[in-house]
Amino acid sequence: MHPAYSVLLFTTLSGAGYGLLILLGLFGAAGVIPAAPWLGAVGFVVSFGLVTAGLLSSTLHLGHPERAWRAISQWRSSWLSREGVMALFTYLPAGLFALGWVFLGRTTGVWAALGILSAAGALLTLYCTGMIYQSLKTISQWHNDWVTPVYILLGMASGALWFNALLQAFGEGRTFFTWLAIATLLTALVAKFGYWHSIDTAKLLRNPGHATGLGRLGQVRPWESAHTEANYVQREMGFQIARKHAEKLRVYAILAGFIVPLLLCLAVVALNGGLAASVLTVLAALSGMLGLLIERWLFFAEAKHVVTLYYGADSA
Repeated sequence: MHPAYSVLLFTTLSGAGYGLLILLGLFGAAGVIPAAPWLGAVGFVVSFGLVTAGLLSSTLHLGHPERAWRAISQWRSSWLSREGVMALFTYLPAGLFALGWVFLGRTTGVWAALGILSAAGALLTLYCTGMIYQSLKTISQWHNDWVTPVYILLGMASGALWFNALLQAFGEGRTFFTWLAIATLLTALVAKFGYWHSIDTAKLLRNPGHATGLGRLGQVRPWESAHTEANYVQREMGFQIARKHAEKLRVYAILAGFIVPLLLCLAVVALNGGLAASVLTVLAALSGMLGLLIERWLFFAEAKHVVTLYYGADSA
């Protein structure tokens, strides 16, 4: 699949924003972090900003962005529509929770319920986004049980990095939150390795014989190209990346998205607070986002649509 930059930004930014919102909702409602106005204000501005920027960037990939609202009406059958519904729903409890935190200094009682509801909405939105891809049977690399869990864990990991950076900046950083970021990063990394192993070892059973229904007659090959030059379907669905380049980019994704943030977080634990620790947490979050952008690019580039079987692909 051709990696569209608008969708790369959407899945990376909104994932981090929802991950941060989940942590703000849960730890704020539990009273683990103080309901300090500026802490809440910056935290929600960052989380809402990431989510909104991601959602807006996703519309750039549409032929008619002004019609995007119509997709919401198909929530009974479309995971894309369900994602839109959940994204809009989450704004309501999250916005009210933010108002109580920032202007009233309250995160208990009914405000705590709103915080939990906003965290649940954010988690369900991440789930719906993951299912948009996992539900597509036409792409073997996406129709995979690892896809949705990995997407949720990556959102939680990037959100945890920003959460840790936020608390460090306002003098509320604790070793526990840094270890939380480390734990989510390691869990997401293990899950990502599981996904890569799954698609690397999977047997692609679909071939031109299956696509044309002529497989019973023997090996099927195209007589000649369907077009004299590349068309839209080939550009969008038939994007290919060399195996050696994919392996190299996987290394970059692991280094920037996981190893560097992990090392920086371990340094933060050793420093135990201070300006240097705050700077390192921000660098860890930025490195994590860079790594996730590379990971997202690969997620699309390594996906192979079955329509390529009609254009000469041996399997899909």
